[in-house]
Amino acid sequence: MKGKEQEWEMTRLALKALEDKKAEDITVIDIREVTILADYFIIASGSNRSQIQALTDHVEELLGKSGFPVKQIEGYDTANWVLMDFGDVIVHIFDRENRLFYDLERIWRDGKQIELSEFRE
Repeated sequence: MKGKEQEWEMTRLALKALEDKKAEDITVIDIREVTILADYFIIASGSNRSQIQALTDHVEELLGKSGFPVKQIEGYDTANWVLMDFGDVIVHIFDRENRLFYDLERIWRDGKQIELSEFRE
């Protein structure tokens, strides 16, 4: 698996993990045309610290088992904004307050929001 196919699979698995643990308001933004930072941003919300950490753990586990180890995780202990760097896919898991405050969807509005249904098998 290479390139776009691999990134697509990473995104699909991350979405599955987030949905398994009842993440809220999940958004996928294709940022390939906007930056070289990554190809996809996945943004999701959790309702409290415990859920945000459970979401983070499940994403890391599911992708790791599929051969996509996380390169770096930031913010796990405070769990108001967790950033998971998988290279071409970056997962952001926020609490509601910080999601509204940082508003990544607005900052990355030049990217293309992708319907979640496109990643379902």
